[in-house]
Amino acid sequence: MSDGRIVGQIATEITERPGRIVVAFLLVTVLFAGGLANVSTSAGTEQFTSGIPAEQALSDIQREFGPSFTTDSGSTQLVQRNRNVLSKPAMIRMLEAQSRLQDTDGLRVVGVSSPAATVARTIDPTATTTDAQIRALEQATPSEVDEAVRANADNPAFTGGVSDDFNAESASASAAIGVVSHQIPGAGGGGAAAGQSGSSPLTDIQLRSQRVVDTVGGDITVFGSGIISDEFSTVITDSLIIVTPAAVILIAGFLVVAYRDLLDLFLGSFTLLLAVVWTFGFLGLAGIPFSQMMIAVPPLLLAVGIDFGIHAVNRYREDRAEGLGIDEAMNLAVRQLVVAFFIVTGTTVIGFLANLTSALAPIREFGLVAAAGILFTFLLFGIFLPAAKVLIDRNREALPIPTFSQKPLGAEGSGLADVLRVGVWIGERGPRVFLALMVVLTVASGGYAAGISTSFSQEDFLPPEETPDYLESLPEPFAPGDYSAVGTLNFLEEKFTASQGGSVTIYVEGDMEEPTRLEEIHRMGESPPSSFVSEDGHAQEQSIITVIRQRAASDPEFRRLVNRNDRNANGIPDDNLGEVYDYLLSSSSRDQALQYLAEDRRSTQVVYSAQADASQNEVTADGRAVAERYRATSGIAVATGSTVVFAAVSDLIFTSAVQSLAVALALTVVFLLVIYGVLEGRPSLGLVNTVPIVASVALVAATMRLAGIAFNAFTATILSLTIGLGIDYSVHVVHRFVDERTEHDLITALERTVRGTGGALLGSMLTTTTGIGVLMLAVLSILGQFGVLTALSILYSFATSMLVLPSALVVWDRLEGHDPDRPVEAKTGLSIPFLGGGSDAGGANDPAGPEPTRGD
Repeated sequence: MSDGRIVGQIATEITERPGRIVVAFLLVTVLFAGGLANVSTSAGTEQFTSGIPAEQALSDIQREFGPSFTTDSGSTQLVQRNRNVLSKPAMIRMLEAQSRLQDTDGLRVVGVSSPAATVARTIDPTATTTDAQIRALEQATPSEVDEAVRANADNPAFTGGVSDDFNAESASASAAIGVVSHQIPGAGGGGAAAGQSGSSPLTDIQLRSQRVVDTVGGDITVFGSGIISDEFSTVITDSLIIVTPAAVILIAGFLVVAYRDLLDLFLGSFTLLLAVVWTFGFLGLAGIPFSQMMIAVPPLLLAVGIDFGIHAVNRYREDRAEGLGIDEAMNLAVRQLVVAFFIVTGTTVIGFLANLTSALAPIREFGLVAAAGILFTFLLFGIFLPAAKVLIDRNREALPIPTFSQKPLGAEGSGLADVLRVGVWIGERGPRVFLALMVVLTVASGGYAAGISTSFSQEDFLPPEETPDYLESLPEPFAPGDYSAVGTLNFLEEKFTASQGGSVTIYVEGDMEEPTRLEEIHRMGESPPSSFVSEDGHAQEQSIITVIRQRAASDPEFRRLVNRNDRNANGIPDDNLGEVYDYLLSSSSRDQALQYLAEDRRSTQVVYSAQADASQNEVTADGRAVAERYRATSGIAVATGSTVVFAAVSDLIFTSAVQSLAVALALTVVFLLVIYGVLEGRPSLGLVNTVPIVASVALVAATMRLAGIAFNAFTATILSLTIGLGIDYSVHVVHRFVDERTEHDLITALERTVRGTGGALLGSMLTTTTGIGVLMLAVLSILGQFGVLTALSILYSFATSMLVLPSALVVWDRLEGHDPDRPVEAKTGLSIPFLGGGSDAGGANDPAGPEPTRGD
């Protein structure tokens, strides 16, 4: 094949002025290093939910109606676990904890409540302060305490704070929740994504509160959005502290085997470091926050960078082994590899940029940063490393620098070469049968993979409830911290399903004073769907109608006002709603009413209780169906709430996975058809190039379902990344085969390809699968899943390139009508200077001079 003028000029610059190139790249590194200081962090679920209609509706609710029914971000929960939290000693401990929090400066406590306080006030109605309530309990007998507990068995203010196993007869329960309210400027209700990363006043307060509560007893845990926020952030740091050293150690070990030379090892590792600095410097300069997904970027850069580095050094060593000098060998290696690196970079960037089609901002940002990192890796390993290698080898000959092995991987006669030849052996004997079997396997794997589930939850971004033993045994500073958020969330879900079950909120917009508006809202809950809690054929709900009925039951004057305007005597006013609201908002029910009716009376919210065993998808679908009932007849209604928001994100994750896969595959095929048409005049090679990668994608997807791994915020990108990273292996094989086929017969060309390029690919595969596989050591579980799947995608891509691609190339060669016993005459591609082709490319008219030839 013939290289283009620009490639020839690059090769000449590298061999004639390597020092200038090295200095230029180091200066650019200084520029990018300046951006590292600007890198900010972002964690949690808010980054995924932002901009979703259901989340916008939830934000409107929080703004217009105050705190939502989820945990108030201006409050702290005290979760008590005991054999009987309603015993006298246990309730005194709860009150003492609240008292100490009230007395601690800086915690901004403005109010406390708990089942213990309710019981104490039942014993002594004058006990209005926490200290007085402690005294009331201390002075009461156990029998009096039990009687006070039984007296509150039907009091929602009491039962709402005790676990589902509350037994009035024995006056016992295994868990209780106390609430401590804080006055924090800007604090409000926690939404679907409450508890974001970064230190905040509430985070600091809740971390301090735990230390205060620990002085009382060990059965009370502080919980709230501040605790969740802290763990969102610390899990990133802890994961990086564990993963980074492990990756460096393992990769260094494999690189020692791959390079087998101290200076080459140092050069390859240093170039990898520059790629990371450039990428994260770009992150800071572009103002893109470092999120949990960005933890996967360094291993991805290592995957491509290691591959490029091993290929560059190994191909250079092959040419040196055939008798070429330093400059000649590097010139030839650069001419051959820069084009291959360009193809690999193009397909990999396409795989990453396919994620720009996602509706989720973090996935788009991840795709953009990863694509930029791959471009930087191409420049560093395609230009900087060869230039630095020339400088090192020149000095290696002039100075007594120790040299170990310069023998290329997969040299002829080695045991490795025999193993790598298996695919060629299959291609010689039954390529069509083998390809037919692979088609069947690919189709079957793809069909099986259609059942992959999708998930998105707050717990995905938090450390697991139980840290694996191998992480617990790590010494400082690698040992992960103590995490409690997921354990507490699971405990609350288990113990308080009756009082803290799921819900769906319908956000209704329109003139709330319009006659019959309340009747229309009430009709939404008739004949409720199966996932809703129902009573007498109507959904259990909390709304402005609930407040009106409660006020009417206790206020005769208001009841008469409602009855005068109630056409069908069902307790819901139909006329003069403005007058009804005026009375309600001027009464003691004002605050309660404003939880459901906006002050401008242009919107309202209706909260429906969901069955405890209903799935996220069921609740969401039913909530949307109920909202549609209202929209069909009356106006604007949006189903929202944390359950609906997370389900919407889950839907977008699945869409993102499928869409990015389709885009990546389509653009990759088009790119390869064009590039091989330009380079070789044989666009059909582009289709051959995609055969192993399609098989790899199907195998990865099938493995996901087999292992029970769902599409989530991380793994949604895995299929497009399999194309982006996996195509690397098949591109190198095809590019090398075409080069060898112009000089050798079919089988010899294949053997030289798998022995030379296959050896480099094996070294690359071992280092990158290990480097990315260490993500399974991360504290964050879904990051570990991503690491394992990415490592498997690389392993599958290598295996299919070594086993399947030789048979595909044999079939292609026969379909092209080539004589298998004679070399193939090179075709001339389109005349595009960078990509090559044309009659004068790399020849006498090439200002870079003629292409050096490899000695035989």
